[in-house]
Amino acid sequence: MRINKYQDINTIDGEAKKDYIDRHSAFIHCDETAKKGEKFKVKVKIGDAYAHPDDFDHYVAWVQLWDGEKMLTQANFSTGILGGEANQAEVDFYVVPSRKMKLTATAFCTKHGLWHSDEKLVEISE
Repeated sequence: MRINKYQDINTIDGEAKKDYIDRHSAFIHCDETAKKGEKFKVKVKIGDAYAHPDDFDHYVAWVQLWDGEKMLTQANFSTGILGGEANQAEVDFYVVPSRKMKLTATAFCTKHGLWHSDEKLVEISE
């Protein structure tokens, strides 16, 4: 299975290709530091500048949050969860870290396959 990765859309020629890459890519939004043993919010959003379709045969089926090679959690979506309109699927995950994290997010589009985010490092304070 091919794993697609985000590319900086500012370096891409053609609006259609920018749209395709951005609307399928997972983006992690969280603080760069977390307190050891305390609940930490990590938002994963699919698409940044562009919205993803929410059609019967073309939607984001799931989003996963990883720390290195360990899957931490997953959210599953059904078609129509975004009202059948193009939008940016997003989910807030809460984790309780005990050590430095190397977070990545993975999303699966029913039409265009697996998409992998850039890595986000989170330092841990006592």
